[in-house]
Amino acid sequence: MTDTADKPIAFLDLAAQQKRLGAGLRQRVDAVFEHCRFVMGPEVFELEAKLAEWCGAKECVGVSSGTDALQIVMMAENIGRGDAVFLPAFTYTATAEVPLVLGATPVFVDVDPNTFQIDPTHLKARIQAVRAAGKLTPRAIVGVDLFGQPAPWQALRTIAQEEGLFLLADCAQSFGANLNGAPLGREATATTLSFFPSKPLGGYGDGGAILTDDPERADLYRSLRTHGEGKTRYQVLRTGMNGRLDTLQAAVLLAKLEHFKDELARREAIACAYDAGLKESVQVPARVPGSESAWAIYAILLKNSAEREALQARLKEHGVPSAIYYPLPLHKQPAYEPHHDGAALPVSEDLAERILALPIHPELTEAEVARVIAAVRG
Repeated sequence: MTDTADKPIAFLDLAAQQKRLGAGLRQRVDAVFEHCRFVMGPEVFELEAKLAEWCGAKECVGVSSGTDALQIVMMAENIGRGDAVFLPAFTYTATAEVPLVLGATPVFVDVDPNTFQIDPTHLKARIQAVRAAGKLTPRAIVGVDLFGQPAPWQALRTIAQEEGLFLLADCAQSFGANLNGAPLGREATATTLSFFPSKPLGGYGDGGAILTDDPERADLYRSLRTHGEGKTRYQVLRTGMNGRLDTLQAAVLLAKLEHFKDELARREAIACAYDAGLKESVQVPARVPGSESAWAIYAILLKNSAEREALQARLKEHGVPSAIYYPLPLHKQPAYEPHHDGAALPVSEDLAERILALPIHPELTEAEVARVIAAVRG
């Protein structure tokens, strides 16, 4: 390794974050061990209130993961066999997995080549094609706030209203982002969050939440997350699931939430440093107009896969980690390819060949940021 005097940079440094936040984390976790309400303890309800307040949403329902959040919302809308759910081809697997688990069919939509967000023009064409084919009933659109930035929500709301479709926001990677001066969380009828450890606000295990302004839907989500129960534990009104948020994860998230604004500011500062230092060498991320990213992922674009492979090798020599989000678009995944109708999705396929993510987390030092920039520039 060239930089022998420096240790390898961490792509995600939860150990350093834990050390920095240690006292608050221990206080929160110790409180749970004191009261021993490990399932649906008071921290869950406190977290729900604070998340709703952060986003300005009327309701928040804590659940066991971002994936389960998606499933609970779709279950509440009775999405299932024969239904079409429109979603971007360039995102994480959970967004497509959930419709299939419920018997519905994901319909993959191409994305914008600059922002990587779902392309509204292609979405309209895909909806029209499905209606014309007559095999599936269009039911829902899932907009994904990818990598920390917002999807084109105004366009998605217009399309959903015109087409009579349910609109769901998958904000798994972008809690903490802003659009037109307001925090993400109220762009759709329901918004799902993930607190997987790598997220900007991450727990120490799985966790998620659902935001909505609809009290009736929120009550339904609460029932579905707890086996479909009614007013009492042993009154079962509907088929649900075990999708509750652990109290310990809520405690960790409450401790982290106190420092979240500072961490978001640090992520933004790192992104700006990368922009300035790398814009002459590679294609840096395009900013969604009128937005502030949560910078879950900072992804550059190379000319082709060969150039990406060469850069990854050079970065590794300098102790700089990198990652590919995502090496295959969803319609090319073995599990989902049989469900794809064969529509061309060239942008998603091109991005998969060229994209590369660099480290971006609050624990990066200025020296480490400089090392990353120098290594990329060669």
